[in-house]
Amino acid sequence: MRTPLTLWALVLMSLPAAAQWTEFPLKNVPRLASGEPNLSAPAPKTRDGNPDLSGVWWVRADGDGKSTSGQPPRFFLNLASDSQPGEVTMLPWALAFVREQVAALGRNHPVSKCLPPGVPLSYTAGAPFKIVQTPDLVVMLYEYSNSFRQVFMDGRALPKDAQPMWVGYSVGRWEGDALVVETTGFNDKTWLDGVGHPHTEALRVTERLRRRDFGHLDMQITIDDAGAYVKPWAASMPAELATDTDVMEYVCVENEKSLQHMLGK
Repeated sequence: MRTPLTLWALVLMSLPAAAQWTEFPLKNVPRLASGEPNLSAPAPKTRDGNPDLSGVWWVRADGDGKSTSGQPPRFFLNLASDSQPGEVTMLPWALAFVREQVAALGRNHPVSKCLPPGVPLSYTAGAPFKIVQTPDLVVMLYEYSNSFRQVFMDGRALPKDAQPMWVGYSVGRWEGDALVVETTGFNDKTWLDGVGHPHTEALRVTERLRRRDFGHLDMQITIDDAGAYVKPWAASMPAELATDTDVMEYVCVENEKSLQHMLGK
């Protein structure tokens, strides 16, 4: 489905300006002879031998790990942008929902009302996120909406009949050099992207995070929701390490003046 740029322009008004710490270089960053960070150097390991995913990461606008100025992040606009015909098959109600939201030009998007973006939109919303890794717990801090997730690595199971949450409940495990995160227990108030791919409370998200080298994180996100889609589907995108900045506070409702101008159709 083609996404009008006007949708991006309207939803963008509710996204952060992404003001970060500046010129605060990380320690132990490998350097090239020129002094620039060597993002292709080998990925670091933790004391227990697993890949160390810690750091501040950013899904760039073009979705290929490159910074593009003034362009909408394509996975934010449409998480299924790389999918082939037939890979993402919505149930009739879900397809009608997407068409309705595209026609409204983003006015109904939860982020336009300063609501939490949920998963996976927290990754793609055009702001950095930080991973803090320990053996028993991985914490993800998302600059947009000041939201966070706890990924429990201590062997616990996902809760049954849990109170639905904006970011759900997450447990993780290592499969080789990939961190596999399983998340359930979502509410149905978030969208998967800008065009409005919906989900129900039956949503199960599986993330596979692999640090390919020092500066690149390969992310595969699988959407499994029989209440909205005929079959599971996945999106793959890279994130790039930010070597001289950190996440900062962002409060969406502070001086918010955008929604009154979002007219839709």
